[in-house]
Amino acid sequence: MMEYYYYYLCFGALIALCIALLISQPTRKQALERHPNSPKLGARDDAHPEARWYKAYALAVAADWLQGPYLFSLYNDEYALAPRIVLNLYITDFITTALSAYLIGLLADKYGRKLYCMIYCVTYALSCFLTVVPVVPLLFAGRVLGGISSSILFTVFDAWMVTNFRERKLDADGCDLTRTYAATAVVNCLAAILSGAVGEGLVWATGTRKSPFLLSVVLLWVALQAIWSRWLENFGAEASTQIRPSVWSILKTPSILALAFASTMFDGSMNLFVFYWIPKLSSLRKSSSSSGSEELPYGVIYSSFMAVSMAAALAFNIIMDKQVVRYSRLAVGVASVAAFCFAKLAAAKSEAGTFWLFCALQACIGVFTPCVGYLRARLIDDDARATMYSVMRTPFNLLVIVSLLVARDNSNIDGVFTTCSLMLIASLTTIGAASLRDRIIHGKILTVCYLAQELQMQH
Repeated sequence: MMEYYYYYLCFGALIALCIALLISQPTRKQALERHPNSPKLGARDDAHPEARWYKAYALAVAADWLQGPYLFSLYNDEYALAPRIVLNLYITDFITTALSAYLIGLLADKYGRKLYCMIYCVTYALSCFLTVVPVVPLLFAGRVLGGISSSILFTVFDAWMVTNFRERKLDADGCDLTRTYAATAVVNCLAAILSGAVGEGLVWATGTRKSPFLLSVVLLWVALQAIWSRWLENFGAEASTQIRPSVWSILKTPSILALAFASTMFDGSMNLFVFYWIPKLSSLRKSSSSSGSEELPYGVIYSSFMAVSMAAALAFNIIMDKQVVRYSRLAVGVASVAAFCFAKLAAAKSEAGTFWLFCALQACIGVFTPCVGYLRARLIDDDARATMYSVMRTPFNLLVIVSLLVARDNSNIDGVFTTCSLMLIASLTTIGAASLRDRIIHGKILTVCYLAQELQMQH
């Protein structure tokens, strides 16, 4: 059996790796120096043009991370709800997210993404207030509001960020959308680690799991003020005189359809990983020959996962800055590694080996998320960005509901990991096929252009 302090040493080493990668990060100043004629070269480097995005986003996701670890224990332990009610509460959350996604994206494009990011702060704060009241109908109302809030957080915020980047032409200011996505992933991981530590301290100090939800309300209020006072509004085509493109005409584009399917398969498999990493490690510890009553340090292990994900996002930023590999090929490679890890987990017998395989999966998340985010930003126009992001996430929400129903039984964890491996193989195959098709079409276009030039020269 692995010693208790082993996980603390691993966490410390991973934090040191993050610091080393952070020091090696490409900066906006370096990007400006590559273009000596840039009018922004003499600008102050401490006033980052995207600071308003990172600050508000950090507060928004921190409010979400604070609640996550304590929702189940609040329902199950503090309120002593029946398991069936707890499951139905979770399913209500995800059904609401799935059903509201398209409408929220449509309304955000029409009435403004900034407005709906502010609505997120209000609805999620109301969800927190309802969650700390142990009355079942109010708890269900809280999950409905939580589902609506989740739909906004995972689609509209991203849509606002990309459109803001393009409308303000931040690339001329030394910014890069790849770095923005990588930095956003790092901010998300830092928020998760800090929220976990603060939430644990709050629960210990107050003696109740309600306290992280109340702190979330405070963070959401500060986020609301930051968004209202610092963000500029942006819209889709329907709010202007432009003709709004049909959602289905956009979605049936092969590259976008492939990206939506691949994202669903990847995110769905990682969602199952979130459900099963604790049962898997616990079963291996219990089955070890020298097992005792010592419980796994779940908080430290989870923080290690977040540190790995943050290190991977930082590494992604360096890799793409040096233009080592194409985005589509990187996505295929990451999905391949994740499929291999799940296949190995299905037969894993060692606690240490399983822990590092889980860390490898978190590294895949840290790279895949900003990589697919960039591809999605490049493929989808600003006219219907929030709507398309919502539509592309809907299959994942439905898959989560099925996962919740499956997750009630931990008797066949290895079979679940095998299924995840197959899902990822389908994901990487789809991305690879779409990428190959685009290269073939691009090659044909170049050939036609070359022939046209030759004929023009002959005449």
